[in-house]
Amino acid sequence: MGKNTEIKLVGQPIFKQAINLIDAINVSSLVKKHGADHYYKTFKAKPQLV
Repeated sequence: MGKNTEIKLVGQPIFKQAINLIDAINVSSLVKKHGADHYYKTFKAKPQLV
């Protein structure tokens, strides 16, 4: 049996849906790929995006 990868957003507030989509994109791999957190001071990339 395969893993169900369908994103189900019914019954959730809009903000929570957006945060779940950001998690689905896997921001961490993009940050590492582009070196976005190299010179951070207070906030890293994902909390700043949220």
